[in-house]
Amino acid sequence: MGRVYRRREVIRSRLSRMKAAGLFCGVAIGVFALGMLITNVDRIAIPGAAWTRVPRATSSCEYISVHDGDTIRCGTERIRLSGIDAPELAGSPRCEGERAARSWCDDQLARQSRDALRAFLGTGRVELTREGKDKYGRTLATVRVGNQVAGDHLMQLGLAKAYR
Repeated sequence: MGRVYRRREVIRSRLSRMKAAGLFCGVAIGVFALGMLITNVDRIAIPGAAWTRVPRATSSCEYISVHDGDTIRCGTERIRLSGIDAPELAGSPRCEGERAARSWCDDQLARQSRDALRAFLGTGRVELTREGKDKYGRTLATVRVGNQVAGDHLMQLGLAKAYR
């Protein structure tokens, strides 16, 4: 009888540990699901459809190259700073022929604008707020470092003007 009693106690002990492990797993899954819900607030539910990802309004850019005073690259994406117009660099197609009369062609000022933008973007984390595409297929975006907008910075320095 002692053997049977001992066997029952072993089974009860194992069942108790299994219940505790199941409870722990359930809590862990619940915490994981809550964390996923909190960190994925950029998703919305559409009744009768699967989850749909809504693009975030603002994103950061790690790899930046500056083409001129109003155009940068974020990785491979070409981005045009919205709301400003900077002078064109020498050799730009906009500064040749009839188009030159309608464009702001000043190579020295264009280089200063490009260099000022490069220096500005190097001062901190660059954030983009995408607004659409321009007629050349570039992404239009407001570019910020901290609370300062890159276009406003260039206009304050006299190296860009408001885009008409």
